[in-house]
Order: sequence, then structure tokens, then C-alpha cells
Amino acid sequence: MPGENLTRDEARERARLLSVDAYEVALDLRSAVGADTGPGPRTFRSTTTVRFRCAEPGAASFADLVAPEVVAVRLNGRELDPAAVFDGTRISLEGLAGENELVVDARCAYSRTGEGLHRFVDPEDGEVYLYTQYEPADARRVFANFEQPDLKAPFTFSVTAPEGWTVLSNGTAEGVEPSGDGDGAATTRFTPTLPISTYITAVVAGPYHYESDRYRRTRPDGSVLEIPLGALCRKGLAKHFDADDVFTVTKQGLDFFHDHFDYPYPFGKYDQAFVPEYNIGAMENPGCVTFREELIFRGKVTRASYEHRATIILHEMAHMWFGDLVTMEWWDDLWLKESFADFMGSFALVGATRFTDGWITFANRRKSWAYRADQLPSTHPVTADIRDLEDAKLNFDGITYAKGASVLKQLVAYAGQDAFLEGSRRYFKRHAYGNTRLTDLLSVLTETSGRDMAAWSRAWLETAGVNVLTPQAVYDAEGHITELAVLQEAASGTHPTLRPHRVAVGLYRKDAAAGERAGALVRYARAEVDVDGPRTVVTELTGAERPDLILVNDEDLTYCKIRFDEGSLDTLREHLGELSDPLARALCWSALWNLTRDGLMPARDYLALVARFAGAESDIGVLQMVQAWALSALHHYSAPEGRAEAGSRIAEGALRELRLAEPGSGHQLAWARFFAQVATGDAELRMLRGLLDGSARIDGLDVDQELRWTFLAALAALGEADEKAIAAELSRDDTASGKRHQVRVLTARPSAAVKAEAWAAVVDSDRLSNALVEATIAGFDQANQRELLAPYAPRYFEVIERIWQERSIEIAMAIVRGLFPSTQGDASTLAAADAWLTGHPEAPPALRRLVLEARDDLARTLRGQECDARAAGRRPRL
Repeated sequence: MPGENLTRDEARERARLLSVDAYEVALDLRSAVGADTGPGPRTFRSTTTVRFRCAEPGAASFADLVAPEVVAVRLNGRELDPAAVFDGTRISLEGLAGENELVVDARCAYSRTGEGLHRFVDPEDGEVYLYTQYEPADARRVFANFEQPDLKAPFTFSVTAPEGWTVLSNGTAEGVEPSGDGDGAATTRFTPTLPISTYITAVVAGPYHYESDRYRRTRPDGSVLEIPLGALCRKGLAKHFDADDVFTVTKQGLDFFHDHFDYPYPFGKYDQAFVPEYNIGAMENPGCVTFREELIFRGKVTRASYEHRATIILHEMAHMWFGDLVTMEWWDDLWLKESFADFMGSFALVGATRFTDGWITFANRRKSWAYRADQLPSTHPVTADIRDLEDAKLNFDGITYAKGASVLKQLVAYAGQDAFLEGSRRYFKRHAYGNTRLTDLLSVLTETSGRDMAAWSRAWLETAGVNVLTPQAVYDAEGHITELAVLQEAASGTHPTLRPHRVAVGLYRKDAAAGERAGALVRYARAEVDVDGPRTVVTELTGAERPDLILVNDEDLTYCKIRFDEGSLDTLREHLGELSDPLARALCWSALWNLTRDGLMPARDYLALVARFAGAESDIGVLQMVQAWALSALHHYSAPEGRAEAGSRIAEGALRELRLAEPGSGHQLAWARFFAQVATGDAELRMLRGLLDGSARIDGLDVDQELRWTFLAALAALGEADEKAIAAELSRDDTASGKRHQVRVLTARPSAAVKAEAWAAVVDSDRLSNALVEATIAGFDQANQRELLAPYAPRYFEVIERIWQERSIEIAMAIVRGLFPSTQGDASTLAAADAWLTGHPEAPPALRRLVLEARDDLARTLRGQECDARAAGRRPRL
């Protein structure tokens, strides 16, 4: 990574000097196929012509390129010596004219890390698949450019590839011609794009399976907007590809955004490529969106998985306006695209698709990501201070996405939906194909809402931390409320801001009526109030009868953590499953988990709630989130002395719920997966083996290939499946997906030799692709192998600086995060992390941030263990 960074100051100076008129990029990808030609990286030819202007003729600047070799550089017809002007990451440009033409002929490297032009060889059939991924700054690994978001330009791509390949880019293919070399290759030329940033250009090439459709819409003037749609995946996944559902959601999204944005989709076609070994969920390249291929489901999944995929499709589509049409000037304002896309993805999901309960998922799952990130020592305002590209890479986080989206949801409640959408429409029209800052958005929202958006921004966008809201009620002798107040606490002394919150406060009680609702916890009173300051009285609820439950932030209008008064908490301990409203129930599950994470509720109490009420949870997404939290509570927050007993009770409960679940339902599948994750006893392991070999059966449970790997992974981690059994499973599923599963399951085995081999493969070698690094790390770290993994805790702190120095940032982040010895869960590991931080003040800030975050998570788990031990009358082992 050294030398690849770009600072904000450098970018601003370059933007002050330069404006870019056009790029022409020619990529020759014939070298993607065939045998390796030597010991160095496999490369392809990249020829770039850039036409640009300089505001100060005679000034110097630079272009970006990360490549093993530059063959030729020509500036304004003058040949430059590559050895003199290219340092491995930058091309020095001196003596610029008012108008300039730069031509760079380079040999760029195919990627195995998911950064730049990634090359994947399918082990099933030997076919080669290529795709690009650039954000924030990896286009320079594929072609020479000015790699910053505010130097937009039109791009014209031409790609030479083996004949018969599907070749896509942002523009529409306008012609395919034989290469003329008699080698069976063809060159595809694409129409010029509209002005876009480098990081959202894209190329996808290979023998992809491609399906097509069309979107049509009649405009107000009677003309018809027609958008060609494409969806593609590897040939090996074609039999699993439900492209019809992808197209359905796509058309629903296009209808929704056209209805609300009043700005036609501007980028021509709309291809969606599901690609292998992808590091992230998806990327909003205009006209050529890329997705992680795991969003094509090889086996049965729950409705929550389809909802998740639909949300991602709509998130990326929202970017066509927020991010692609109008782009942030620098990564400080990354939120201008990611927060909006995250909010609009859920907004469109609920408003346009079959997933009308999407706000429940948002409250329960998405906000959980935000709450965690906002309590880390690295928390930052939604509008962050991004000094350089390494800062930018780490800020694709829960603050920028989920907190930002939550804040926008609160803004809609504060300013009104109509004002918010009208502000968006003006924003698009005013800044189309340009770059913006925070002030540009605030100005249009001020116009449309009449609210003081600057004050709102200072409170919500420019300060960090999550507030805590707690109800405080006083009752008279007859049991009526004489005063109900909402208390607001600041996040910490470091982040002391108290914010204005528009909240609903709901009063719930047991329903005494007969029929289906008998005994249910139902809301009988509600009031909306503007909470501002440390204490706000809810006058509208004065005189109401005493509730069994007071729910602050009912309907999830604002972004906050909620607490309960003692009476409400007692009600939830006994009647959580009887809360009739699914969103209210989801909010309570989330609040109870936050109490556990904060060391205010013993893990044993949370696990008891799961054992008692999770089986009755009707929302499958909430259930799966609750199960994930239960795993964390068990493995990290429970006192070590009681962990085995707690795990046994959870496993017994999981098997019980698996047997009770409706046959063939998503709930049954969720309980089967959860059971595999917590099974430890002899009877439970016999059940898993029986489900694998067919000697055991649960009515309605289809043990498909994906579920087989889930069961086998659980057995392998406990030493109940050997290499022979894993090899046999791979022979059943000899695919790219099967290979990733095999690597993960092999690495999960409780063997010192296995762990040493895995460590060496990830830490001491760079031979693994990004996907296999991910699979190896996932198998390496097993919660029931603490003693086996203990020797690697000190080794981790010895190697991470070297890893950061030698590996690409994507791989370095995966290793530093994934191998942090959090599983040890003890004070000695915390002390080791503190010692490293104290002893390495000059380590790269991004690396220190990752270690600091992991250290904070570990400290939180130790506080949780202390809380759990106190509940059992003993302190945890340290």
C-alpha cells in the first residue's frame, strides 16, 4: 500500500488545476485465458487517452496508475521516459499546456484480491470470468486516470476479449469486430458515457450466462422511456438464477424512483452482473451494476434473504441518482450517496415491492450495525473528516450507511416526506453530472421544508454518538399517569450532544378482550413529541391509565437507543412474545440486545428471553437477527464458567423449536441452521450426522447442498468430521461455491496442524484469492477452540504491521479484522492490544483504527461477562 495513498489536499489542488474533457480506454484481455507465462503477475494491455485542460499553463500535476509496467507515455505529442516519470503509482506531468492530451500504454495486472480487474477461474469447468471493482480508488489498477470523484468526464471503452464472451461496460455496445489477428478474439466498442467519476466505470467480461428484459414507461408528454435490462451470472450458477425475480424488483424500483424523483434514469441500459469472489455486497456502476454472486441462492433460503437482495438492488438503483448523477466532491461527503441510497433502498422496498414490512428489518438489523459503530472509539460524524484514501476505505461503515439512513428517516419525520422528496428533485436538477458538498443539499432542503437545516445538520450530521432515551413515569393513587417524561442522555463525555428527536411514545397493556387478541400486549395510547434537552414531558399522555409497557421511539421515527423503566422491563421478561405489533416487538428485541451489549442485562437473561420467546417470533428476519445476537451473547458475553451450561440449554431449545416449526417453512430452516451452530452434546451431534446421512429426518426439512455444508461445518469444528468426509462432500458439490465451503470446513477442524497451515496460508503467503482468504479466516476462528487458538494471539500483534505494509488494503483489512484474537475473550488479550497501541503510535492510522475497534469490542465483552458473572454470584475468570 505505501505510495498508493492520495490525500484530500492533493486532490483539491489537482481539481483546482485540471478539468477533464474525455477518456478513451482500450483494454486487451486476451491474456486472461491460457497458461501462465512466467513468475510475475499475469497482465493485460491498457491504453488510455485522456484529454484535459489546465487552468495554469506551465504547471505540473500527476496522473494515477498502479501497474507492473508502463510501456510508453506521450504528453501533447512528446514522448516521456516511463522510467523517469512513473514511480509505480503516479505519472508525473510537468509543463502542462492549456489543453492537453495524455496517452499511456501500460501492462496492468489482473487481480486476485477483488480490487481492479479481478480474474476468476471456475474450478468446475475451467472458464475464466473477469469483472472490475474500483471504489474508492482502484480504477488506476486498470487504466491511467485522475483518480478522484470530482474530476468527472465521459468515458469511451473498447475491450478486446476471446470471441464468444459476454463483454459489458457502462455504455451500450455499438459494435463488435474481429481483432484481425486471427486468434479468435473480438473487440467490443461502447458508446461514450455521460460525465461520471472514475470509480464507477466498469468492465465485465467472460462466458457469462445472460438474460434480458425491458422496462417501459410512458412519460407525461406521451413519449416512451425504454431501458434495456440485463442480468448475468457464471454458467455454473445459471440453473439457480431466478432472473425473473431480479427483473421484477428492478422494474418496481424504476417505477418508484421515476414517480418520486421526476428525473428519468439517464444512463441508457441497466445490466446487473452477479460476479464471483466479490468483496462487497454490490457496486452502483451506472448501466453495469455488480453484485456478490452469493445473492443467487443455491439452496432454500428464508424470505429475509429475498428481502435482503431486493434491498440491495434498490440501494444500488438509488445510487443512479444519489452518487452517479450527482456525486460528492470528496470522500468527506460519502454520506451524500451512501446514506441516501441506504434510506431510499428501504423506502422503495416498502413502497414498491412485496416486502412491505421492510422497516422492521431496518429497525432490527440495519440500525444494529449503526449502534455498534457509533459506540466505537472510532465513531465519527456522518459527515466525516476524510484525510486520504485509507480513511475513505474504512469509512464505508455503519455510520456512513446505517446511521446516515436512520438520520434521514428521522429527517423525513422532522421536515415531512413531501418536502424531502421535493428537495431531492431540485438537488438532481440543480447539480446533474456535477459534484456537491453538504451545503448544497442543505440549501435545497431549507427551501422546500422551511426548517433550519443548518441547525439540524449540526446536531445530526456533524456530531458523533448515539443518544439514550428512557421513559420516566409518575402515577397517582388510582394508577393514572400524572407525568410522563422522556429522559435524554448523551453518548459520552467525549460526545456530549443532546439532539432534537421527533419520537412517538406508545403505551401498551394486556388486552382483556376475548378472542384472538386475548392476553396480547396492545397499544392503547400514543403521542408524538419533540424531545429536546435532557428531559421532555409528554403532556398528551397525562391522565392515561397505567401501562404495562412504555415504548419510547415507537414506530422507530428517530435514531437512538431506548431503555425501559423497571415495570416495562418486567413486562417484557414475562410477555415479550405477546407484544402484538411486529415493529414494536422488533424494537424491544433490539433494545434488550443493546442492554446486554452495554453490560446492563446479564447474557443469561437475554438467552432466557430467546429460549422463551424466539420460537413465537413471526417475522423471519427478526428471528434470524435474534438468533445471531444469541450466538454472540453465548460466545462473548456469557461468563466463561457458565458458558457450557448456557450453550447446552440453547441447543436443547433450538432442537425443540426445530421440531415444532411448521414443516417446510423459513422458520424451520432458520432453526435448523441455528441448531447446527449451537449443537455440542452427543445427542445433538448424532442428529446432525443423521440429517447428513439420511438416517434421521425432520418432516419438511430439505437438507439441500447448502444446508449439508452448514451441518458438516458444525461437525468438523467439533472434531466429528475428518478430511475424508469433507472430500466426499466436495465430490458432491465440486463447484466454486463448494470449494469455498471445503476450505472453510477443513480449516475449522480442531487440530494444531490444521491451524498452523491455515495461519501460514493467510499470513505468510499471498497465494490465496480474496474469497479463499475469507473462507480460511472464517474456518480458523472457532468459539469452542480457545485453547487451540491461544498461541496465535501474540503472533497476531507481531505480524499486523507487515501485513499492512505488504498486502493490498482489502486483504490487509480482512486479515487484521478477521484474525484479531477476540475469541480468547480475556484480560490478557486486552492488555496485549493496549500494549500494541501504546507501542506503535506511528503505525498507519487506518491500521490503528482497526485494532482500536477490535480492542473496544473485546473490552465490551469483558464488561458483559462481569455483568453475567455477578448475576450468577461469581466473577468471571480473567
